[in-house]
Amino acid sequence: MNFHQLHIFYTVAERGSFSAAAQALHMSQPAVTMQVQALEEYFGTKLLNRSTKRMELSEAGMTLLPFARRSLELSQETDAAMAAFSNKLQGRLQLGASLTIGEYVLPRLLGPFGREYPDISIMLKVMNTTQILEEIASHQLNFGLIEAPVEHPDMVLDAVMEDELKLIVPSGHPLAAREDKIYLEEVLAYPFVLREKGSGTRQVMEDVLLERGFDPGSIQTVMELGSTGAVKSAVEEDLGITMLSISTVKHETALGLVKMIDIADASFKRNFYSIQLRSALLPMSAITFLSYLRERQR
Repeated sequence: MNFHQLHIFYTVAERGSFSAAAQALHMSQPAVTMQVQALEEYFGTKLLNRSTKRMELSEAGMTLLPFARRSLELSQETDAAMAAFSNKLQGRLQLGASLTIGEYVLPRLLGPFGREYPDISIMLKVMNTTQILEEIASHQLNFGLIEAPVEHPDMVLDAVMEDELKLIVPSGHPLAAREDKIYLEEVLAYPFVLREKGSGTRQVMEDVLLERGFDPGSIQTVMELGSTGAVKSAVEEDLGITMLSISTVKHETALGLVKMIDIADASFKRNFYSIQLRSALLPMSAITFLSYLRERQR
């Protein structure tokens, strides 16, 4: 048995056929078949049940599959860790990021990452969480970075960064002049400008409201907007108040256009998550990038 054979077996199992695996591995179909047969001879049992209509894993194959996957993941992680010493890691990194992450968090990190790994090219799509899930499911993206946990039977989540939402109000708003503690119930008496449904920022806010016993549907929503920039502009014009990530309003706060306020009885801390297909193996460039993000949190 060798690692190459495990890799081929795993690819055949995940792709569902020898021909699809051969195409993915840039091998001939007979070569793929031969390597799987060699692995079956090594274990002394059939790993795949073949028929004219379809191919299925045998009981032994189903047992071997998670071990094959773990061996591939360990190999990738090893390569990524050692590449850090030579900075010779290459590849194309395709990812999606929700709007807050893609517009405000990643830009300050991509520059240093590019200087450290100049041979990795990055293709970043900025979209909402729902769209990211759709593109991952259709294999258009390797993985995504999202602002709130989601449940999907075919995908796996991993926390990679931390963030916090704060109440954002216009500089001339009554709450901006308050020096005493401000509580959630009185905040909800004011009209809000919110991100659209499907936004990670909005989901986090609504989840915390539910935990605190408030109905998100009772919020006086005067406007729903599709970008954080539009929400900030609306707040600056005194159209309403909002909840946004700290990282998105640093410039406006410094200029005195808006004020960031703590809510005494509610915390809107959250994680940013990477999400990928459960059955997919990330390329080494993606593993390295996610490790880079985690390191920046320490």
